Amino acid sequence: MSVIKVVELLSNSKKSWEDATATAIKRASKSINNIRSANVSNMSVTVKNGKINEYRVSLKVTFEVSS
Repeated sequence: MSVIKVVELLSNSKKSWEDATATAIKRASKSINNIRSANVSNMSVTVKNGKINEYRVSLKVTFEVSS
C-alpha cells in the first residue's frame, strides 16, 4: 500500500505560467523524492505599466512517502 503526501508550492516566472510550473517542479525535486503529479490550482499575473510583469502559479505536488 502506498502513502501519498501533498504539498502546496508557489512559484513565479518572467516568461510564462509553464515556466513557473517547471521551475517549481525542478526546485522541489531537489528535496522531494518520488514526485508523481502536480495540479496547478491557481494562475495569476502581476502588471506593471500596463504589461505583464510576472507570471505566478500555485500548485499541489503529490509524492509517494517511502516506508
